Amino acid sequence: MPEHNIDPVLKAADRCVPGGSPALKIGLAAFLLAGILTLVDATLAAALLAGFLLLCLAAPFFPRFSFYAPVVYRGCSGRNAVAITFDDGPDPLTTPVLLNLLKRRGVTATFFVIGENVRNHPELAESIVRHGHLIGNHSFRHSTRIFFKSVPAVIEDIEATQVVLRQCGIRPLVYRPPVGIVSPRLGSALLKTGMTLVNFSRRPLDGGNRRLRNLSGRVLRRIHGDDIVLLHDRRPPDENMIPLWLKEVEAILDGLEKKGLAVMPLSDLIGRPVMMRC
Repeated sequence: MPEHNIDPVLKAADRCVPGGSPALKIGLAAFLLAGILTLVDATLAAALLAGFLLLCLAAPFFPRFSFYAPVVYRGCSGRNAVAITFDDGPDPLTTPVLLNLLKRRGVTATFFVIGENVRNHPELAESIVRHGHLIGNHSFRHSTRIFFKSVPAVIEDIEATQVVLRQCGIRPLVYRPPVGIVSPRLGSALLKTGMTLVNFSRRPLDGGNRRLRNLSGRVLRRIHGDDIVLLHDRRPPDENMIPLWLKEVEAILDGLEKKGLAVMPLSDLIGRPVMMRC
């Protein structure tokens, strides 16, 4: 059953959510100005349109840029606190040990899960919620090809993940696209599915747990209150690297404490619900 109806809970205060995406307005302004410039200098008009085209091509690769869709990439709590998020799970080797670590440290995180992984391991999604954590939608197969598909295809991908999570009694209200890329069609798809796009403001460029050396240092460098931290619970290429990964996650938690930064649930940091039980 489609998730097109927006729940009343989504009408809560949206202080962290930008008012809209400027792509259409900027495009209309660029073409209008180019039309005027054509009367004066056709070369300058062409350069203006070329610049707009370059902006359109580059915009998807800036996860904080609300060009094609409103993007929440940091909190609005005003507190010395951050939210920690884990992408690309759940995984039977990494997610359970991570849950144990977070439980021991008393930390609430948000897991942006891949629908296909949940379909294969529904017990892990249930365990995440049972441990008190939140779950967001991170696409069904984490395929970058979705960026080139139609709005209905993007909606289908989002709802496929919603379906498998609903079978676990979970309804995410937030979505994070694969690699954080905000494609031109994503805004319309999210509007029709009633989802909020949540990306991140701090990422260690770990390549999905392929670059674990000094992971904690890259995260903690220049971290500030209201940052949304991107990590992964994807299995490293070498399973023997899992202990190193856990050590780096714990070092991040230690470093946050030393900096006087608490870890808040993502919903508290951004001032709106992240998921519901159904």
